[in-house]
Amino acid sequence: MSIAYLNRCFFYLLGIVINFLGVTLLVKSEMGAGFWAAFFTGLSEQLGLTVGMWYGFFQLIFIFVNGYLLSKRPEYWAIIPLILETIILDFWLEVVFKNVHLTSAPLFAQIIVFITGIILVSLGVAIYIMPGFPRAPIDQLFLAFSERFNWTIRASQTFVAVVVAGTAFLIGGPVGIGTVVVALTLGSCIQFWYEKLTALSKLYSNKDVLYSS
Repeated sequence: MSIAYLNRCFFYLLGIVINFLGVTLLVKSEMGAGFWAAFFTGLSEQLGLTVGMWYGFFQLIFIFVNGYLLSKRPEYWAIIPLILETIILDFWLEVVFKNVHLTSAPLFAQIIVFITGIILVSLGVAIYIMPGFPRAPIDQLFLAFSERFNWTIRASQTFVAVVVAGTAFLIGGPVGIGTVVVALTLGSCIQFWYEKLTALSKLYSNKDVLYSS
């Protein structure tokens, strides 16, 4: 197993860990759950089952939706990040931050936690899509829209976010001002980090070529 492959694995896992740390901070900020979290929570409250079960159910559906959008066979390997994300999300939410509650915290503290959450979610997604490994179906969804309709990552992420947030609101999910902010800004943040990381990756690749010649 090459060093390059191990590096890709490291950044893949690092991106997932950072992403779901950010998701947890958004949930804990008490300013409104992220649009996916609000959607799954709304389904749980209206129809029963746990949030995690709805998360896994829709991830499986999106494997086939993404295949349709890309006119390709469904990426069954996407089950791997699906399982990883479920474990890591539960680790942050149910272990590390289980007893952290900011309901009575000052507003400025909630805002700081919320902004940090957006930064970490977008950075984590940008990091973990770069190695080119299988992506969780939810994250692959906005990339599938981007490829199918020739949209930017920013545009496709914003489209998915607005649709999901609107649906979450209609079914009574915990939608707040934070949900709206995430829906409107996360795509731009992912685009920002992805472009920065891509440029940085190319810079170091060129350096490696120079040093090895």
